[in-house]
Amino acid sequence: MKRVLILGSTGSIGVQALEVIDAAPDMQCVGLACGTRVDDMLAQAGARGIAHASAAAGGGTVAHTADLGDLMDACEPDIVLNALVGAAGLPPTLAALDRGVPVALANKESLVAGGDLVAAVRQRTGAMLVPVDSEHSALFQLLEGVDRARVARAILTASGGPFRGRSAAELEGVGPADALAHPTWDMGAKITIDSATLMNKALEVIEAHWLFDLPSSRIDAIVHPQSVVHSFVEFRDGSTIAQLSPPSMRLPIQYALTWPHRAPGCSPTISWDALRSLEFEPVDHARFPAIGLAKRVIDSGGSAGAVLNAANEVAVEAFIAGTLLFGDIPAVVAETLDGLPPQPVRTLGDVLKADREGRALAQERIARRSPARSAAGAR
Repeated sequence: MKRVLILGSTGSIGVQALEVIDAAPDMQCVGLACGTRVDDMLAQAGARGIAHASAAAGGGTVAHTADLGDLMDACEPDIVLNALVGAAGLPPTLAALDRGVPVALANKESLVAGGDLVAAVRQRTGAMLVPVDSEHSALFQLLEGVDRARVARAILTASGGPFRGRSAAELEGVGPADALAHPTWDMGAKITIDSATLMNKALEVIEAHWLFDLPSSRIDAIVHPQSVVHSFVEFRDGSTIAQLSPPSMRLPIQYALTWPHRAPGCSPTISWDALRSLEFEPVDHARFPAIGLAKRVIDSGGSAGAVLNAANEVAVEAFIAGTLLFGDIPAVVAETLDGLPPQPVRTLGDVLKADREGRALAQERIARRSPARSAAGAR
């Protein structure tokens, strides 16, 4: 019986992970952690007889721990599913890997902000890291056991988000409600807005660099609105192999939890009789510059990833609050990167320092935007 600890159990990934585990005869959830939705987590625990739970906000009989290490020690998982949102997911990723516990990673920021640290602890302990994002799950399946010298490019697909095909002028007046109307995926607010700016894909490009040891020049993205092809691998001889499945997170969650096996799944399969076409189009980097910023971060190294992630989190919060225009989100991130040259990252303290500085500078850049433009973003 595989024992699973879920961090971020009340979010979209956490809820679907519980459904996957409930349907599996050989898996058991032994612990839960959440941010502030304590009542929802307690309901999850109560319905399944889960004894160990922790919340960032604390409350009632729920334990509170800063790094979740105590929770890991208490429930002794065979694998940790990290579905936390934001840079807060890095410390528990490091804590699990440091204990030699495999991590099913749905927290992009662990690698975006702390890739150097994650790589170092994995090298020291040998702990496995299996990606949960559908694009990285696809690449993981396509690249397993493949000599990287044979790979020309890894190509991640992007749905294009709710603003695919809109002109720059049409994007000027969009507000949070528009950005949250994703055409394909049901995700949390922050990830959905990141999808609208293509920052989500940018973070995934950085994540792919760390997961698959590829330079920025060999990682690309393409828009694919059906979200059936999740990634391609193009080989040096010209052959291209893709991974396809319906747009459901249950499959990559299950694959991460059951790897290296393929268990009978609770996910839908492709209805080939109904599938009539698959569309692809290039990313418009002029309207959506986030992927270019990601490649800049990969090439810069050091603290650049933590700064980008921090600035983006602050900018997204400001957009949701109506104090920043949609089109200014990547501009704020770029200006923050310009203002904070990359520094070496050797400790968690280095990452946290870069995160603080990135947030502070991003807030300054947001404050410089005129009230009139900020007000326009709230419409």
